[in-house]
Amino acid sequence: MCRLALKTASDAFSPYEVLQGMEAMQEGYDGSGLGLLLRGLDFEDFKYDSKYPILSGIAHSEEAWHRLNSFMEKRGFELKYDHEFETRPELIEAKDRYRYFLRAYKMPVELSAKSQEEIETELMLTRLALRKNGEDHGNDLTCFSFWPDVATIKEVGWPLEIGDALNLSDNRIKSRVCMAQGRQNTNYGINLYACHPFFIQGIATMTNGENTAFVPIRDWLLGKHFPGYTGYQSDSETFTHILHYTLKHLKLPLQAYKHIITPLRGDELANHPQSKFLTGLRDSCRRLIIDGPNAVIGTLPDETCMLVMDQKKLRPATVGGRPGSWAIASEMCGVDAMVPDRDPSLDFQPMREHTIIVPPERKELTIWSQHDPYPLDQAA
Repeated sequence: MCRLALKTASDAFSPYEVLQGMEAMQEGYDGSGLGLLLRGLDFEDFKYDSKYPILSGIAHSEEAWHRLNSFMEKRGFELKYDHEFETRPELIEAKDRYRYFLRAYKMPVELSAKSQEEIETELMLTRLALRKNGEDHGNDLTCFSFWPDVATIKEVGWPLEIGDALNLSDNRIKSRVCMAQGRQNTNYGINLYACHPFFIQGIATMTNGENTAFVPIRDWLLGKHFPGYTGYQSDSETFTHILHYTLKHLKLPLQAYKHIITPLRGDELANHPQSKFLTGLRDSCRRLIIDGPNAVIGTLPDETCMLVMDQKKLRPATVGGRPGSWAIASEMCGVDAMVPDRDPSLDFQPMREHTIIVPPERKELTIWSQHDPYPLDQAA
């Protein structure tokens, strides 16, 4: 099994705190990769404006680095901040790492004047174009995300060792949300694009488990011909895209995600107060039903955090915290490490029907059940 850890807090904190939570669960993964996704960013040496999209990735050669600069200049993106990691290369297993980058850009004037939907599309297409650019040149450029207020770091190795290698304990980067996963390489060769969390247009998820329904789900998503539904170096990337499809295309609230990936049984649907709608939703999205076991943790652009489980419930997860600071982890010791000053008797382990939501204000948890009335009035 992989191990997952998420912390969300009203005050920005170091990602190293979450890596320490991962260290507490170290027996659960094999060191084949670490992925970090940070939201609500705070840089020590730059007053960050959240309207600036941040490009995150790795240039594996000097030539790739120059191509990246030229590519962004030609597209009209003006560099506002270039975070320079103080790296310790001897702690990094891979040796083709010319430059890790987190770079904030000012958008071209003509793009800033467009609608939000057009801006989001252009940012996604820019990231995909950079990814293809790297693939066309022997995979010498890796691009994880390009989005306002989001930074992504991925690398092969043990989480705490990678944190030391990139000096993430120096407090130069903080955030209000940090997602982390130690990936156990069970189904595929090691590939940085296969490392969780996965990201598309402001939506991110990470998973502990496997998706044995991967192929039909992937093919259904590819059939939508949406440019961002691509890649799939990991079966778990489909969970991110299903959440994106739920929120962006169907324009349904977050709770609908659970109804789509793990719908209620026929007898349960028949007795639900919104039986007709939910039965139609199940039938129209039948190809998106997952086959676990899985625990899925996600975050949204407004810093909402969520946790869901599949029907088999063979991949554990626990949520706990206090007003202003919450943690979700695969094991209780992970929650202990991230939010030690909480009442552990209030920790919660969701069952198959639950969606756990930590709202942006972070005052308390929302525990929502599929058996509850569906919040249709919250639809976008």
